[in-house]
Amino acid sequence: MKDYSKYFKKPSLQEEAKRCKDRVVINKEGLLLDEVTSDMGKNKKYFVRTYGCQGNQADGETIAGILEFIGYSKTDDVENADVILLNTCAVRENAEDKVFGEIGALKRLKTTNPDLIIGICGCMSQQPHIVDKILESYPQVDLIFGTHNINRLPLLLKEAYFNKERVVEVFSNNNEILENLPVSRESKFKAWVNIMYGCDKFCTYCIVPYTRGKERSRLIEDILQEVESLKNAGYKEITLLGQNVNAYGKDLNLGYDFATLLTKVSDTGIERIRFVTSHPWNFTSEMIDIIATRENIMPYIHLPIQSGDDEVLRRMGRRYSYKEYKELYDMIRSKVKNSSISTDIIVGFPGETEEQFENTLKAVRECKYDSAFTFIYSPRVGTPAAKMEDNVTDEEKKNRFNRLVEEVSKSAKESNDRFVGKTVKVLVEGTSKKNENILSGYSEENKLVNFKGDISKVGTVVDVKITNSKTWTLEGEAVGE
Repeated sequence: MKDYSKYFKKPSLQEEAKRCKDRVVINKEGLLLDEVTSDMGKNKKYFVRTYGCQGNQADGETIAGILEFIGYSKTDDVENADVILLNTCAVRENAEDKVFGEIGALKRLKTTNPDLIIGICGCMSQQPHIVDKILESYPQVDLIFGTHNINRLPLLLKEAYFNKERVVEVFSNNNEILENLPVSRESKFKAWVNIMYGCDKFCTYCIVPYTRGKERSRLIEDILQEVESLKNAGYKEITLLGQNVNAYGKDLNLGYDFATLLTKVSDTGIERIRFVTSHPWNFTSEMIDIIATRENIMPYIHLPIQSGDDEVLRRMGRRYSYKEYKELYDMIRSKVKNSSISTDIIVGFPGETEEQFENTLKAVRECKYDSAFTFIYSPRVGTPAAKMEDNVTDEEKKNRFNRLVEEVSKSAKESNDRFVGKTVKVLVEGTSKKNENILSGYSEENKLVNFKGDISKVGTVVDVKITNSKTWTLEGEAVGE
């Protein structure tokens, strides 16, 4: 492979794995610009596609905000774009395959528009082998940057435009939080609010601690200022984001934690508060009490279990037993009225036996989840699990996955059935994808509800009486109409 090292900065998983104890630097300089970049997007259009989790979606809104700040306008058609950025996910192989497929499809645009800039960013870019693959096999890609240097995007674009050389800048930066970056939010009434970045749990199957770095919490005053600003702008709902929100504040050593933050965010009076994601290992009874007693904190909790078998959990590095998880689960169900709980489950983890998988099915039957995100294990280069002997055949994995989905579907349908005849509060997000005459939105319990109503209700909270339940959705009628 050609040596790009003289003008490229490539990622290092070894550097990303380091966890220094230095105090996190809060960088409030915002966007890095110069005379050229301040309006370099004038009369040009951008296209951004985001893959993956809510954290990626929030990053995508920041990337869009940066591009609009320097003059670009948004287009939903890649054919009309002057800059195309793919904001990627590295959690599973199929997500990476989709990105590579799209990169390949974009090659034809480069031939018809040589000035087009195609960039890859996000978690995939933080992996050395991915960067090498792009450099070797996808010459149409002009720019690669990672998760730690979004604030330098204008400068990187300038290099790609004017130097006509491929630009790669992927930092392994574990010790900084970027504040005051522009954001272009996709919704006018729901917003993501990052409260922390990174993860220190190092589950053996997960690449996130490497692609996102160490746990770094934003200052509580910066978070509250953002929430107040959103509330004043008319936003109805915020979702507090972190790879493990329960660990919020631990790195700051300023005497506050996630329970403190939940209380103070609730005190702002914003109408709806959600949060993702919670690791069971850090979930405290104080947090549960606050959720249970604050009306504007929604009774929906995402609580990943991953497996119902203790030995598999140990090999995954999850730091809890099923018994401990179930005790926490039962405490949430008993204290939080009308609680809705979803989870993540992996099947086919290296060495998983049929008996161990049966323990997972048993856990699903006992917990009766409202919904679950189910996955077949996907090895991630550089993680400990990728080095484990994987003696579960693809056929066994697919069989177990199908059986798991069947069990989760039963649980979800039973959960939705209990809402029939009840009235729920729905934040209307828009019309149904299948029928423009039907409104669609989410209840406090995070149930997707479809009902007839006027388009003027979008962005408002409507009382809806549930008349019918399906496996993944509810149907109803607006009360008083």
